[in-house]
Order: sequence, then C-alpha cells, then structure tokens
Amino acid sequence: MTVTIPSTAMHALPIAVVDDRRFDRHRSEEQHPERPERLVAARAGLASALPPAEQVEVLVRAVSEEEAERVHSSEYLARLQRMLRTGWGHIDADTYFCPETEEAAWLAAGGAVELSRALLHGPARRGIALLRPPGHHACPSKAMGFCLLNNIAIAAADSLAQGAIRVAIVDWDVHHGNGTQDIFYEEKRVLYVSLHQSPFYPGTGAPEEVGAPGAEGTNVNIAMPPRTGPPAYGEAFRTIVLPVLDAFEADLVLVSAGLDAHFRDPLAQLELDADCFGAMTTALARHVDGLGHGRLGLFLEGGYDLEAIEDSIAAMLKALQGEELELPTGPLRPVEQEALLRTTQTVGCLRS
Repeated sequence: MTVTIPSTAMHALPIAVVDDRRFDRHRSEEQHPERPERLVAARAGLASALPPAEQVEVLVRAVSEEEAERVHSSEYLARLQRMLRTGWGHIDADTYFCPETEEAAWLAAGGAVELSRALLHGPARRGIALLRPPGHHACPSKAMGFCLLNNIAIAAADSLAQGAIRVAIVDWDVHHGNGTQDIFYEEKRVLYVSLHQSPFYPGTGAPEEVGAPGAEGTNVNIAMPPRTGPPAYGEAFRTIVLPVLDAFEADLVLVSAGLDAHFRDPLAQLELDADCFGAMTTALARHVDGLGHGRLGLFLEGGYDLEAIEDSIAAMLKALQGEELELPTGPLRPVEQEALLRTTQTVGCLRS
C-alpha cells in the first residue's frame, strides 16, 4: 500500500468512528466491571472531543464466518455459538454471556473489520472503534478474560487479506494480550508490541516471547512492574516501541487501546493518566505520518473506571485530530529501568 498523504491533509481528514448501541446489550446478571456503562463513558469522551461534522460513521455488521475463521478455529466458533444460545451463563469465572452476547460479539468483530477497511481504502486515515465485548484475550480456540472473539486480530488478518503487506498492533491494555500474541506468533507479517503490567493476569507476556522460528522479533513484550507511571511509558515508546515500528514499516497500525493502566482503574496497579494515552497516540500518529500513509486505528479493550475512560478517550481523539502531546519524561525507578532494559536487550540480540 503506497498511498501518500501530506501530514497537514491527514489532520484535516475526518475520524472514522465505530459505535453501535447493540454493543450495550451484552451484560451480566451480577455486578461486573465489564459493563455497558463503559461505552456510555466512552461516548461522552467522543462527544466532548470530536464534533459530529468531523466524524465518519462506520456502519457495523456481523463478522462473517470467513473473517472469523482467519484467527479462530471453526470448531471453537461453533462451540461458542452453541453455548451463547443457551441464554445466561459463564464461560469461565470472569467471562459471562447473556441472550444478546452473540449478536454483540459478532457485531463488534465485524465493526473492527469495517474500521480497518475504512483506514485502508478510505474515507479516513484515523479511526476509533468503541467495542464491547473486548477481544485481545480471545485465543484461536478459547474465550477468556471477558473476551469472546479477538476483534483486533480479526481486523488485522482481514487487512492482510485486503492487500496490506504488513500490519502492526500496539497493545497498551494493562493486561497482556495473550490471545493476539498466540494468533500471530508464527506470522511474520504482523508485528505485536505489548506494554503491560507484570506479574499480572493472564501470566503471559515475558520479553523472551519473541515470536516463533521464522518470525522472531515480530513479538515484543514490555513487562512493567506495578506502580509504573507515565515517564517509563514515555521512555518505552522512545527507546523500544517507535524504533521497532520504524524498522517494521507497517501499512497500518492498530492499537488495542485498553485504558486500565490508568491510575484510577480498580483492577490494576499502574499509574498512567489521560495525557499519557494522548501522548502515546500522538507518537503513533507521527509515526504513521512519517511512513506517508497515516493509517492509525484505536480499538477499545479494557478500562473499568468511567471517569478514566471518558477522559482518556477524549485525549486520544484529540491526538488523532492533530493536537500534539509529547511523551512523558522524568526519573524512572530502578525496577522500571530494569524492565525496559530486559526488553531492550532481547530486541537488541535479535537485531545483532
């Protein structure tokens, strides 16, 4: 894909938006952090940052069998649908379903595909998908961690089928995206870069997990200790994330934009803020502009504090529009320095 758009023109383009009230129908019978109110907060952030005239509505439709089977086994999809059609229940202790879950999950995955196509073919070069249920823990043959279908992986696989040569996924959800890593571990055309809290659920994401033979270096994990704050994330972007992306030269960059690394989040112990999410978005926008195509899509994953969701969505959207925030700087704790060094040394060994 070699379409080149001047940077100033990219900032003038509207932002593609995926949102559908049917996502809200996925709900638990009991109190649960992954709840419909998350999207109410996300929509408030969208409304405060992005006027309707600057939005391009992306029509949502259910993911097709062919699209879903690029990353999930047909046996898993059939088994999942049979279970979801039983009404209310749990797949595991964390992952619930209700009578409307199948519709919401298939629409979320289809919406993810439609956003990636809007970025590849127009009418937009920036976009955001406000999706529920989330996806990055969903494995080829297993649902877990609130996730049923791996939305961003399905979108990335479709992008390759649509003609993209390389696709990059950056995952800053506080939890490692074990499903996304598993799906693309042998795929050298997809770069997966994850910044996540460790030790933490789901227990994967060590820096030494670099990709299968033949795809070494296309899987990059930055495992952050509890209480890590914005300066360490800024340094991780400057020294690891952006250099790896620059070397890979993806035709589009997709982000698993979980917001649970925010200091307000009740399920985690990292200390990011809305400005940090905005700054990371700015850094990625500059990266894709530098490649000449400007294609950058954000896909909502986790994040369970409503105020943090609203503020962070607004900050990321402002960055997509061209409002620039610089990556945070400041002193790092020794454990943060050690975490970054562990990944830096691993990546460096692969390049040498």
